[in-house]
Amino acid sequence: MKRVYEPYDESDGFRILVDRLWPRGISKEAARLTAWHKEVAPSPNLRKWFCHKPELFEEFRTKYIAELRTDEKKLRIMDELINFASQGNVTLLYGAKDSVYNHAIVLEEELKRLMSHKETKEN
Repeated sequence: MKRVYEPYDESDGFRILVDRLWPRGISKEAARLTAWHKEVAPSPNLRKWFCHKPELFEEFRTKYIAELRTDEKKLRIMDELINFASQGNVTLLYGAKDSVYNHAIVLEEELKRLMSHKETKEN
């Protein structure tokens, strides 16, 4: 996981932008994306409510996880991201300046939970 503004690195593998809005000041060429999955980002209402305020992050996390676990489109995209991960490295890209209080962290945690759950089921 890293900011979309950080330089491309070959070790990034599949580069997936997970923001609803295109990041300002970066060209599609510079982003070097494999895919842009804006639908997996928080809903517009949740994004606007959170507004990257650290004091709201825990409540945001709870609400965003609920969206990730109940929204069919988000569930399909997470399956696709897990499929990418089974083929190599995946870098989730986000535009937020705050590397601690942003939705990509929650998404990464949820993806890891799902992958762990899937591995447990297969064993």
